[in-house]
Amino acid sequence: MKTIQIDLTPEEYFTEELLKKAVAKELHTASESIAHVEVIKRSLDSRRGIRYHATAEVYMAGEPISEKDYSSPYQDCRNGDPVVIVGAGPAGLFAALKALEKGLKPIIIERGKPVKERKLDIAQLAREKQVNPESNWCFGEGGAGTFSDGKLYTRSNKRGNIDEVISKFVEHGADPKIMIDAHAHIGTDCLSGIIANMRNTITSHGGEYHFESRVVDLVIDGDSRVRGVIDHLGNRYEGKAVILATGHSARDIYELFYQKGWQIEAKPFAMGVRVEHPQRLINSIQYHTEHYSPLLPPASYSLVTQVGRHGVFSFCMCPGGVIVPAATADGQQVVNGMSNSNRNSPYANSGIAVTVGLEDVPQYSQYGELALLRFQQDVERRVFEAAGNSIKAPSQRLTDFVKGKPSTRLNKSNYMGECVSANVYEILPDFVVEGLQQGFMDFGRKMRGFYTAEASVLAVESRTSSPVRIPRDRETLEHPQLKGLYPCGEGAGYAGGIVSSAMDGINCIEKFCQR
Repeated sequence: MKTIQIDLTPEEYFTEELLKKAVAKELHTASESIAHVEVIKRSLDSRRGIRYHATAEVYMAGEPISEKDYSSPYQDCRNGDPVVIVGAGPAGLFAALKALEKGLKPIIIERGKPVKERKLDIAQLAREKQVNPESNWCFGEGGAGTFSDGKLYTRSNKRGNIDEVISKFVEHGADPKIMIDAHAHIGTDCLSGIIANMRNTITSHGGEYHFESRVVDLVIDGDSRVRGVIDHLGNRYEGKAVILATGHSARDIYELFYQKGWQIEAKPFAMGVRVEHPQRLINSIQYHTEHYSPLLPPASYSLVTQVGRHGVFSFCMCPGGVIVPAATADGQQVVNGMSNSNRNSPYANSGIAVTVGLEDVPQYSQYGELALLRFQQDVERRVFEAAGNSIKAPSQRLTDFVKGKPSTRLNKSNYMGECVSANVYEILPDFVVEGLQQGFMDFGRKMRGFYTAEASVLAVESRTSSPVRIPRDRETLEHPQLKGLYPCGEGAGYAGGIVSSAMDGINCIEKFCQR
């Protein structure tokens, strides 16, 4: 078996006969001598003609083909030391799976519902336009990641083993092809089943789930060591440690820390809008052709610029996706993006966000560590009011937003709700609007055709990350005041997506075991 690097056209990549011929030419051999070609890594490059940069294992005739084994060494943990995990999102789930490998018994406390019941609540939200504060696009089994694009890409490759995370998704039902993609994704339609399979693994090895249990306090002994948690019904769950993986929208946890005087700190985040383009337009820009090949995936983009002291960047780009209402309580309006595995929507959407720091909101300094959270809450309320006290999405054409003028009509949208015409530039904070307006102009220069009246902006994309950080010791990963408490994932301010959150959950269990 040989491992080679090779560039392939889409036709060569997806046609076995052509693939073998291309590999044979690279190896200076006859294609008949090649028994099998296994691509183990790939990335698509359209800068100078469309090519797949591939790493491939080549098996010659007569050689055995190695089979991939994605199973993990889980132990039966019914009698293992218990570890309480608050939150069943990526950080909490992967902490639980790692706990099984270490012989620990994970006890998962989740404020929302199992994924099947959660889907019913989301369907009801779409029909009745009413948010269930405990079961929505953010809260419930799998966390916000369950209803997203399922992107498995992170730049945080020094924080842990990315392949370990992705292989666990394959182990629980994801397509093995996600192991080879540079920018892999699973899709919302597949994620829900995978999350349920992870639950089955955890419970079959002795772990516990407690759904519809919202944590309201910690159990702390006289030495300031956290021994467990108390939920809203008064139930106590105790263990050798508590992994706090509540996600970036569990604001009641930040309020609890603030009221108790436990250490937290304001953390810069980002705020902006969802921008939506026809997918055909993004395809033509990125692939440099009007004739889109069905062999190619719907095109995506990643953009960043600087406007004064503010960074402006694309976030959670969803090719062939839809926009969803992501508020977690009444009186809020928030948008986010998601897509299914085949990404077959005629629209592409992405968050475009402007960085926000304490220096941008001096009028909120009275709120101390919660200053940026209060700012975030106020903007979401303002957008809700601008939408007629509803979860309709204030929207206008991109070019009108940049020019600061009303839109006489709206473009069609794939928002899973109703759009309402509004002057978005009058609703959002001035510094956010200025960053977006100049940022969109710059993006139009970098991607010819991006700045167009065919595109729309929808408000507000405000849950890019947590505006609060729950600090922890760099070496032990424990909270500096509350020993035995491991702040984890996006909610603690230490991750930004499915993979980085999962790796953080794994790291917290590893550190606990070292202790």
